[in-house]
Amino acid sequence: MELKAEKLMVGYDSRVVVPEMDIHIDKREITTIVGPNGCGKSTVLKAITRLIPHRGGTVCLDGKLLKDYHPKALSRRIGILPQVHAAPADFRVKELVGYGRMPHQKMFAGHDAEDRRIIDWAMNSTGVYHLRDKSVYEVSGGERQRIWIATVLAQQPELLFLDEPTTFLDIAHQYETMRLVRRLNRETGIGVVMVLHDLGHALHVSDRIIVIKEGRKYKEGPPEEVLNSQTFWEVWGVKGEVVRIGGKPIIVYEEIDDYDRKEST
Repeated sequence: MELKAEKLMVGYDSRVVVPEMDIHIDKREITTIVGPNGCGKSTVLKAITRLIPHRGGTVCLDGKLLKDYHPKALSRRIGILPQVHAAPADFRVKELVGYGRMPHQKMFAGHDAEDRRIIDWAMNSTGVYHLRDKSVYEVSGGERQRIWIATVLAQQPELLFLDEPTTFLDIAHQYETMRLVRRLNRETGIGVVMVLHDLGHALHVSDRIIVIKEGRKYKEGPPEEVLNSQTFWEVWGVKGEVVRIGGKPIIVYEEIDDYDRKEST
């Protein structure tokens, strides 16, 4: 499975956020999009998943224009978890996860045995099966995020798109979510495309990183080739480098005196 955007242009009203960008997504990989606030990360993710229209260029899934897919057919290929999501307060966990089966059902049809099997699989895969009879709002923030991921998994997509999946989570739940994403990719073969702010998470879980600066692709490639001192300085205006401690890469930042700091260009 391959998703490809060529000469993608995206904007809001009279403002062009992404003037032109090429993106190639491979199902087998975890691809992470990073960059400063307001650089266009989420805009790109929304445009390549048809959540918002693009003004120029093309987006194709396996050679077919994304705009030509029927919504249900597209939902069986790609799953999307936006940054902001909500469910009715009286929904139980298994009811919310069950909504992920809608792309596979006929109108007004209930869940059959296969649907129930996949719903249980999605809850088990994300570690929320024991919460199935609880209200969505009875659980913790980290548990709720795993429930939403289970809902998207129940679609059985080939590509999973996550916009800031660790937002509002504490450190422990951030790591838990990242481990879950990595495990799902390795065990099920589902490709993952994420927007992340935390460069440490991006470094550890990604197969490929795309760095965006001011609406344009600055650099892309394997994490340790892309995230280096030059990138940190030119994109974020901070001094940092990737070092290895105990064989694992981590990012170390230096303090910068305000008078020595330059504007990132």
